[in-house]
Amino acid sequence: MSISDFRKKKLLFLFNVFFDVNQSGEIDIKDFELAIERVCQLRGWAKDTPKNKEIHSVMLEIWEGLRSKADKDNDGQVSVDEWCNMWDAYAKDPSTVMDWQNKYMNFMFDLEDASTDGSIDVEEFALVCSSYGLEKKECEEAFTKMAQGNAEVTRDQFAALWKEYFSAEDANAPGNFIFGKTSF
Repeated sequence: MSISDFRKKKLLFLFNVFFDVNQSGEIDIKDFELAIERVCQLRGWAKDTPKNKEIHSVMLEIWEGLRSKADKDNDGQVSVDEWCNMWDAYAKDPSTVMDWQNKYMNFMFDLEDASTDGSIDVEEFALVCSSYGLEKKECEEAFTKMAQGNAEVTRDQFAALWKEYFSAEDANAPGNFIFGKTSF
């Protein structure tokens, strides 16, 4: 069975908005370098500070993990097809989660949890998601759907929502909203 149109739309959204930062049509190291700059600028982490260096290190680990898993033709880029095939395999068997996928999930949670209190609230969530070009109001609506009426989302809840994002076929599943979009 091939990937559904609905799940493909979610994967393409993630690919185009959060990963293909330079909009080249493929993900490569340049996208990660631009993402590092964006994240550090958002949080005010100046170059050569410990937090900047930490983000740089984590993001490059995520890139290497993604490249080694998804870049099937070894051209140093992850194409849309390679991206979708990798996440489809994960959706079919989440127990095959790779270290880089967990690193990225935790990176996103930590980035959104600006207060470092162990949970994400609507303001934290909307700030990060809107920094990727999404409308703040839509991000706030997505948080409400994701949090299912709660004021905050914990790391454990986020991990469950994360898995749901990649596997859910139900357009109303709360996990579909973890990247700030309300419809696909």
